[in-house]
Amino acid sequence: MDKTDLAYLPAHQALDLFRAKTLSPVEHMQALIDRAAEVEPKVNALPMTYHDQAMDAAKKAEAKYAAGKRTRTLEGLAVGIKDESTIKGMPTTFGSLSMKDNIGEVTSPVNEKIIKAGGIVHARTATPEFSCTVMTHTKLWGVTRNPWNLSLTPGGSSGGSAASLASGTSALATGSDIGGSIRVPSSTCGLFGIKPTFGRNPADSPFNLDQYAVDGPLARTAKDMVLLQNVMSGPHKDDMVSIRPKLRISSEVKSLEGWKIAYSPNLGFYEVSDEVRANTEAALDVFRAAGATVEQVDLRWTADILDGAMAHLEHLFGGSLAELVDEDPDSFMPYTRALVEGSRNRTAAEFLEAGEIANRMYAELSKVFAKHRLLICPTTALEAVPAECDGVSDQVLINGKSVHTLHGWIMTVPFNMLNYCPVVSAPSGHAKSGVPTGIQIVGRTYCDGDVCAAAIAYEHERGVQFTGAATRPGFRES
Repeated sequence: MDKTDLAYLPAHQALDLFRAKTLSPVEHMQALIDRAAEVEPKVNALPMTYHDQAMDAAKKAEAKYAAGKRTRTLEGLAVGIKDESTIKGMPTTFGSLSMKDNIGEVTSPVNEKIIKAGGIVHARTATPEFSCTVMTHTKLWGVTRNPWNLSLTPGGSSGGSAASLASGTSALATGSDIGGSIRVPSSTCGLFGIKPTFGRNPADSPFNLDQYAVDGPLARTAKDMVLLQNVMSGPHKDDMVSIRPKLRISSEVKSLEGWKIAYSPNLGFYEVSDEVRANTEAALDVFRAAGATVEQVDLRWTADILDGAMAHLEHLFGGSLAELVDEDPDSFMPYTRALVEGSRNRTAAEFLEAGEIANRMYAELSKVFAKHRLLICPTTALEAVPAECDGVSDQVLINGKSVHTLHGWIMTVPFNMLNYCPVVSAPSGHAKSGVPTGIQIVGRTYCDGDVCAAAIAYEHERGVQFTGAATRPGFRES
């Protein structure tokens, strides 16, 4: 196995080889480090690396495997940690110039779980400033690019995690999702990522109390996604909304025979590109081949959903950043300033109305789930936007029609409003640009096991990606 194949080795297979003593964590780590030296100048996914420390940790893991000692769930695996959750004694910048010297005073609950499980923090992955948008572009770290097409974005806000995985520079990676920040980059980079049920994974204060926000994993395979999700999930002493008991999800392939799946091509109101629609319909054929029945449904949602979502996000998210941005507005990105400006005129009544909109949405969705086990729809309406897009002033066109630069091309926000429904983003194909497209597999409330089982069965039927040059990014430049 050459070094590129080693870099793209699925995490669960690497662990099997570690246990069999046919692959050393040191060899695997070195392959990732070498790969980063090759591709990072093009992609810019890992703004902070800790390769010397990571190699020391890999040597300790190697010794444990060699001696036949008890090993932990992620023992020796390199996990890219999004630069918006803290690790005690290590920098966390949130992608902002204002936080460039910030050192973590505590370790975030999910990072604590990963480190305790033997995961090695070899790098921090790039994020837009304070995770405020779905493109990964900051004044602190510059532009992160999609390895499938360097002119386009890998998405955001977990764009660095997605670009690293697609580039072969991390075995696993973490993300967070408040409007699509796990699912959008999973889609644009050809990955699996789960937005778990709110409270399934513990989170940091104060956004652990925001029902739009969750932490979760991204991975190149569905089985790897479940591997990391099972580590990240479960109650934590510092998060009062983390769900008891811990849910352990199976990674075994299960039949979808008899499953009834609903399909919405546009969730009632999105403009969707022909390429995305065609790839979504091809993905539905995979579910049919796996034994499921698929039926198109009329989900009568309307664009007021996005107005409600922005009222919620600006009220809380923008409001939380206002004081910091006001100290030095010019040091912040346009998308951060726009979020703060939007918060200034928001009212409590609008915030409450966002909740009422969510209840009306669920009244429609519950009718679908009364007859179907899952809902499938595209993750994004367009495969991606330009890497340098500022999220505010650039024009985005779908089928020749102008849509909102920030949320008009992503179809993820409704399921943050309905954040007790778990959602997996899975790859559906590629656009002519070379960039992947994705589908959202939406489950009934608290049914995280269903969406993961569907993703694993789908991948089993469709085939595992990133297994050779033909299924890996080409780093094209146009």
